[in-house]
Amino acid sequence: MAYVSDKGELYIRAQGGWRKIQLGELIPIPSDSHTAAVSHGLSRPGDRSTPRLHSQLHLVALNAPATGDMRGIRGADFQCYQQARARGLTSTYRAFLSSHLQDLATIVRKADRANMPVVNLKGEILFNSWLSIFSGDGATFNPQTPIYSFDGRNVMTDQSWPQKLVWHGSSTVGIRMTTNYCEAWRAGDVAVTGQASLLQTGRLLGQHTRSCSNHFIVLCIENSYIREPRQN
Repeated sequence: MAYVSDKGELYIRAQGGWRKIQLGELIPIPSDSHTAAVSHGLSRPGDRSTPRLHSQLHLVALNAPATGDMRGIRGADFQCYQQARARGLTSTYRAFLSSHLQDLATIVRKADRANMPVVNLKGEILFNSWLSIFSGDGATFNPQTPIYSFDGRNVMTDQSWPQKLVWHGSSTVGIRMTTNYCEAWRAGDVAVTGQASLLQTGRLLGQHTRSCSNHFIVLCIENSYIREPRQN
């Protein structure tokens, strides 16, 4: 038997060739059905054997705190990429930072901003959607829900991150703050400042201006951009 997925056609091998089998009407599976839930449960971060369903966006911390000098946004993105691959995650991860090249609110593709929950490494919900982070309330979340690093440590309690602040360089609505993003994340000097948030307050986008010499948490957001096929 052979199934042509892009046409939805089924064929069976017969003597001398192939015969097309007439299929019935497609019956859609509701997103909240038991079948969908089981399929989702079979897909876990780091599971190399099972294809991951892109029904949620993972927010994960780098394995060590960093100063404001991350070799620019590309350097920060590359650390997210490397550590995600080391964990066995095949999706694209980008640094949760605003810079001169981007506003934080725009780094997840439009199609995924409204309908996917933002979860930690173990799938526990932090935010109902990417858009809900930028409602202007400072991105409130339950601080009892852990935020894990790529190597599985809870940055809220692990002493490898003695200061429970996270760099973001953004306003409460995810717009870059040009005077407070550590010179586009290339400066770790005491005299230069970056915008950060104290996670223990239950806000991911709290507005705390701090010296770029501090070693704070750096987060990465899952962002698997799928390029649309070109139209002839």
